[in-house]
Amino acid sequence: MDLALTSTFRPSIPSESSLFHRKINRPIILRHIWKWKPQISTSETKGRTITMALKKAKIDGVSEALNEIASQNLDHAPARRRVRSAFANVQQQLDHILFKMAPGDIRLEEWYETNSKGQQIFCKSWLPKPGVRIKGALCFSHGYGDTCTFFFEGIAKHIAAAGYAVYAIDHPGFGLSDGLHGYIPEFDGIVDNVNEQYVKIKGRPEVRGLPHFIFGQSMGGAIALKALLKEPHEWDGIVLVAPMCKIAEDMTPPVPLQKVLIFLSNIMPQAKIVPTKDLAELAIREFKKRKMAPYNVISYSDKTRVKTAVELLNATKYIESHVDKVASPMLILHGADDRVTDPRVSQYLYDKSSSSDKTLKLYDGGFHCILEGEPDDRILTVLNDIISWLDTRCTPN
Repeated sequence: MDLALTSTFRPSIPSESSLFHRKINRPIILRHIWKWKPQISTSETKGRTITMALKKAKIDGVSEALNEIASQNLDHAPARRRVRSAFANVQQQLDHILFKMAPGDIRLEEWYETNSKGQQIFCKSWLPKPGVRIKGALCFSHGYGDTCTFFFEGIAKHIAAAGYAVYAIDHPGFGLSDGLHGYIPEFDGIVDNVNEQYVKIKGRPEVRGLPHFIFGQSMGGAIALKALLKEPHEWDGIVLVAPMCKIAEDMTPPVPLQKVLIFLSNIMPQAKIVPTKDLAELAIREFKKRKMAPYNVISYSDKTRVKTAVELLNATKYIESHVDKVASPMLILHGADDRVTDPRVSQYLYDKSSSSDKTLKLYDGGFHCILEGEPDDRILTVLNDIISWLDTRCTPN
């Protein structure tokens, strides 16, 4: 579930006091930044300490002790790993179809790989129960406000039960992987890490020689698309759910504001100053499921770091100008009423790509999180649409 990104790019959502509603006048913006008061965490930027973290709300239904654990500073991976360990059982007990109806006998494995930059990258796999032939591999790229250890656990189990080996990683700076929380110093660094890790995974004996598909959700869709564009012959197809691959014209920040963000990214790249808003109401249609979002305790939900905002904006510009080079088999799934990533952007990708094997499915009334936040029957429909598309492109050994 990817909730935190798009307020960076949607000037219609934040309040009138936000960065996007102010006139493009740098001294005003900078004064607004420096007047914010310290709350929880700090980041060091060229000798200055900039503290702008949002205070975390208490999580309903858990003990004071667990709330105390969840409230700690999650800037660094060891803290995120401790918090995830404390909440793992609580998450699995949530009254959500992805957990309640998760198939049994799925083989799970978790491990860490050291990438070429020396970072410990969290990896996880879900394999069909023993005796079931594996048809292919599906490699997941999560979104900006997400990890691969919450709702995706249930998604992966359902797909694995259909005969697929499902793999996922937490991107550097997210989830359980090393890196400053929510910080993307270079978008290509995340893309290269995806290709680097999945090259290793595709060599595992259980999937060697089988079809390999990359699966991206929201920001993870942008990562997956760029990974595919960089290594088009490494993948047999791509699955995209509500991808962030182009910013609609009416949602794009004005050029002067973009210049301000670029300027700030050079002097305080890690600062959390780009306004965000809790988008759960926009992203998750069912109220009961919306109430479960805070249980994804290691997701990044603070203000967007300046350099991260600039990198995401640049990434969408690159993808928009290269969608005609996407030639692989492609499945795009999007909620028709998504107000987080625009479904018109998925239509644009479908129309402009050069793939001769492409499918676009728009779900009436669907919000952003069509795999997590919709009514149960819709969630199962989307899962079955993914599995059916994969089945037509894979032949069991």
